[in-house]
Amino acid sequence: MIPYLRKKRILDELEKKEIVYLEHFVDILYEVSESTIRRDLKILSDEGKIILLHGGAIKLKKNSKEVPVVSKKLMNVKFKERIAKYASSLVQNGETIYLDSGTTTELMIKYLKNKDITIVTTNTQILNQLEDTKFECILIGGEIIKNLGSTVGVLTDRMLSEFHFSRAFLGANGYSEVNGVSTYDLREANKKRIVKRNSDNTYVLLDSSKIGKNAVCKVFELEEIELITDKMNDILRKYKNYIIV
Repeated sequence: MIPYLRKKRILDELEKKEIVYLEHFVDILYEVSESTIRRDLKILSDEGKIILLHGGAIKLKKNSKEVPVVSKKLMNVKFKERIAKYASSLVQNGETIYLDSGTTTELMIKYLKNKDITIVTTNTQILNQLEDTKFECILIGGEIIKNLGSTVGVLTDRMLSEFHFSRAFLGANGYSEVNGVSTYDLREANKKRIVKRNSDNTYVLLDSSKIGKNAVCKVFELEEIELITDKMNDILRKYKNYIIV
């Protein structure tokens, strides 16, 4: 098994349980040696994605800081794909849409490639996916947050203010009843608010791993947006604007 798939499996398991022991990874990754698994865990720990505890226990590092986009691509892929496919089905030919930074919005590209639309985006990760696509694409400039693949700042905000969108598809770091939809970067939060003001329809794409998470910057109250996610929960039951896929 290649390193990418091993790390993805490790992170997927840690999303399911609060604490996982080394022995569990040895069992499920039976074709991989224990020394290789230990090395993978050390790398993930050095990258700030997990916490190594005493006694061979491992914990996913949550609510600390923004996880790099390369790491996010390894996490909850099945649910993100489901959300991205459904969100893309909402887009009609002739529309101008906004795609936010984030791994779920990036996954929408393959489902939108044959649509006669215009995509405006601050997601630099989609640039290598534009070959053989039918849509027009406008990349908004600004300061690049390298580990997120996102453009932000005064220039970004100014350019976004000039557009009107039929639909906007946004990402975030979490949502809760107390803190609404939240993110770790104030510039990202401001950008999302501008886009929402300029959009006929605004959707926030969040897989179920984001339930109950509170990042430092509140972006929206839950009732302000339509949430597309993969699992029902007690928080959503109190609100009307959600879609479960």
